[in-house]
Amino acid sequence: MSFVDKDLLSIQEARILMENARDARNTMLTFPQERLDLIVDALAASAKEMAEELAVMSADETGYGRFQDKYVKNRFVCDYLPKRLKSMSCVGFLNEDTELKTIDVGVPVGVLVALTPSVSPVSTALYNVLMAVKSGNPIVIAPHERARKVTGRLLERLLEAGKCYGLPDGAIGYLKTVTRAGTLELCHHPATAMIVNTGVPELNREASRSGKPYIYGGTGNGPVFIERTADVGQAVQDIIASRTFDYGIVSAAEQYMVVDSLIAAEVKSEMLRNGAYFMNEEEEKQLIDLLTLTNGKTDTEIMGRPAEELAKRAGFTVPKTTSVLVSEQKYISDRNPFAKELLCPVLAYYIEDDWMHACEKCMCLLVNESHGHTLVIHSRDEEVIRQFALKKPVGRVLVNTPATLGSMGATTNLFPAMTLGSITAGAGITADNVSPMNFIYIRKVGYGVRGVEEFLGPFEKTSSGYEKAPETIRNHALETNKGMEDARDFLKQILQALSKELD
Repeated sequence: MSFVDKDLLSIQEARILMENARDARNTMLTFPQERLDLIVDALAASAKEMAEELAVMSADETGYGRFQDKYVKNRFVCDYLPKRLKSMSCVGFLNEDTELKTIDVGVPVGVLVALTPSVSPVSTALYNVLMAVKSGNPIVIAPHERARKVTGRLLERLLEAGKCYGLPDGAIGYLKTVTRAGTLELCHHPATAMIVNTGVPELNREASRSGKPYIYGGTGNGPVFIERTADVGQAVQDIIASRTFDYGIVSAAEQYMVVDSLIAAEVKSEMLRNGAYFMNEEEEKQLIDLLTLTNGKTDTEIMGRPAEELAKRAGFTVPKTTSVLVSEQKYISDRNPFAKELLCPVLAYYIEDDWMHACEKCMCLLVNESHGHTLVIHSRDEEVIRQFALKKPVGRVLVNTPATLGSMGATTNLFPAMTLGSITAGAGITADNVSPMNFIYIRKVGYGVRGVEEFLGPFEKTSSGYEKAPETIRNHALETNKGMEDARDFLKQILQALSKELD
């Protein structure tokens, strides 16, 4: 029986994929925006036909989340995203200012390498492919090992559809032999122009070390503040719907509730009405033991699990109607397991005296725990909303909307995205909801509108070019010239007087 080194096989596969993608780029550079748009629509339509099948397969293979919610995300990318892309121009002439006589030309950056997560493998991979093709770039995807089969199933379908519409071989590629070594080869390959890392934090440092520009859609689970003027009933419904969507697996979901003390009793009543279960100290300890491994990291096997299952695994029982487990907290501590990103339906709950104290609490949570990903505020006070938007170190501030759906642009008009930039955490190059505009550069064209004399007047021409004459020399020269002219005029007057006398 022969031995096959998976790492070597994966590395070789990665090199072939990158060479093919580099060749495909040359062909794609000839495609106008209209042709790229046609291919985008075809890819989205082909994925839509199997959106439900892939959602079920994704939940089964990874063990994370609800297939019904994954289906919602898949349909969101298949349906809504292409409509939003339709009006965008990414390549070719983008803008012309006839008055200033300048032109902007969109140019694809080159081969993209995308690292996709286990938590939303289908919607993220499809989104990455549509972004790449829209912007005229080839893309090679490194699937997560835990979602290798479902990601491959999607991409094979996209390859088939793309080929029917003239997309060149190599324009869409993916690692079939998934190893860390193969993924790193993709990141470090000379043909790689940019890396997109969506929710794979263990490879973030390697992406940075590659020397390539990279976009990181990182850890989130940020705070939500319910201010005293909020519609409490709607706010609580939004928060619980968001935190329980796909069993809490979405990074942008709320993890910390900060509540104005004036409405705390009403908020808790609404929470209980909507299936929240407030744990006692013993139950909290049991849940903490379940959530945290001995090395202090969160147990990935409890991610994307329903609240009732989490409680049962921890050793206590909750009503079958329980949607989310809540831990009432007073302080923020690094030793608190609720300070880590918990991709499951668990909320930490804080009460503050007023919006200013809540503002400080949210600031601490953003800086210390959720890495400046997303903040939500429920309020009817525009001044308070603006203060939160102005002062918080965060990439997205969402107002009166569920974080999970609002951050991705489903319940807001933010760009529909499955990769939310995390430069606020010092990672990657953007805090955007990543769009195809992040995958191009702008070539600037400028027509001459002023003559060279207008700028070279104060300069003297020498054999080596133009050099500026020292100010004192220039002034002295001007004064000397004027003196010589005055002397010539004086001599001219004397000669004219003498000539008259001789006559």
